[in-house]
Amino acid sequence: MATLKEGDKAPDFTAKNQNGETTSLSDFLGKSVILYFYPKDDTPGCTAEACDFRDNYQSLLSQGFQVIGVSTDDEKSHKKFESKYSLPFPLIADHEKNIVEDYGVWVEKNMYGKTYMGTARTTFLIGPDGLIKHVISKVDTKNSSQQILDLLG
Repeated sequence: MATLKEGDKAPDFTAKNQNGETTSLSDFLGKSVILYFYPKDDTPGCTAEACDFRDNYQSLLSQGFQVIGVSTDDEKSHKKFESKYSLPFPLIADHEKNIVEDYGVWVEKNMYGKTYMGTARTTFLIGPDGLIKHVISKVDTKNSSQQILDLLG
């Protein structure tokens, strides 16, 4: 599993979103994309992060960004999450774990002394050219939008 870094080409993907629509990263070529990976729908950290993107969505759009969330939850779980919190952006269902593997965010985690495989919360800023501009591995869930805007200075 390769670790992606700034300057690398963002791996394209095609998967279903919360509405069952096929979505590909290449659909957004020519736009800047905030591609954020999160562990699980409707958990405290993931909800804080999604709601921060929701609350700052118009400002991110006005800066030219498209927001896309990805987790290994299925479309039905994503739909409930989207509806419960009025999320205005696509949530990609990666239950086959192809996207998390391609982006190097499917990792061994440790909780209460137990190790398991899970998604490392990571945000990739992808430029209009499809290249990775920034990788944020220490995501501030409550201020993820501001964290991105600060990076862009």
